[in-house]
Amino acid sequence: MPRNFAIEFRWAQGEYDRLSVLAADLVRHQVTVIVAGGAAPALAAKAATATIPIVFNQGIDPVQSGLVASLSRPGGNITGVVNLSVELLEKRLDLVHELLPTTALVALLVNPTNPVAERAIAEAQSGAHSLGIQLEVLNASTMGEINVAFETLAGVRAGALVVYGDPFFTNQREQIVALAARQVIPAIYEWREFVLAGGLMSYGTNFAASWSQAGALTGKILGGAKPADLPVQQAVQLQLVINLTTAKALGLTIPLTLLGRADEVIE
Repeated sequence: MPRNFAIEFRWAQGEYDRLSVLAADLVRHQVTVIVAGGAAPALAAKAATATIPIVFNQGIDPVQSGLVASLSRPGGNITGVVNLSVELLEKRLDLVHELLPTTALVALLVNPTNPVAERAIAEAQSGAHSLGIQLEVLNASTMGEINVAFETLAGVRAGALVVYGDPFFTNQREQIVALAARQVIPAIYEWREFVLAGGLMSYGTNFAASWSQAGALTGKILGGAKPADLPVQQAVQLQLVINLTTAKALGLTIPLTLLGRADEVIE
C-alpha cells in the first residue's frame, strides 16, 4: 500500500441534490478510490463511475438498493460496510418506553429526502404499534423546516422525540438539541455526536468502529485488492450513550437498569 497519499474531500452538507455533481467532480480528479459515507453518496458514486473503486459505509441493504450483487461477492467496483440503522428504530422506541412508560405519544423526526425515509417511518410505526403508543411523524429537510417541525411538536404535546439518523440532521445537531432543550422534551438520537452536543440519549452503530472497518477495506484496495473480491462487512458494534446532565435538566431520573446497559454515560 502506498505510504503517501492525498485526500480529496467533498461534503454535500446533507443536500442530496448536490451529490451527483460532487461525485462527478471526484471522477474528473481521477481519484484512486472513492469512500462514500451513506447510502445516497454511495449511489451517486456508483452512477458516476463503473471503474474507480468505491467503499461505502451506510445503513441500508446494499443488495436491495442495487449497489452490489451480493454481500459475499459484491462484483463490480463496489464494496463496503453495512450499519444497522432503520432496524434499530424499534429498539429506540423501546428505550423511550423504558424511560417514560406512561408516554402515549412519541414524535419521529425524519428527512423526507432521505432515500430510506418511507421505510424508516414504516419501521417506527410498527414499533410504536407493538408498544401501544401513537406516533406523530415530523418532516424536515431545511433549517426552517426543523423549526416548523418543533413548533408542530409543541402543538401535539408528544412526550418524547425520536430523531432518525440523517447527515443533514447531524449537520444541524446543535439546532435540534437546542430546540429539544427549549421545549423540555426527551429525545433519542442515532448517533453519539448528538449526546455530546447536549442530547439526552443515543443508540446506534459505533461509527468509529465502522469507519475503521471501511478504512481497512480502503487500505486493501490501495494495496491492489479488487472491490469485487472483498466481501461486504457488517458493522456489529452498537452503543448506548446517556447524558445525565441533560436528564437532570429535563427533570428525569434514568432507571438503574438503563444506566447499567449504557456504553457511555456523560455527567
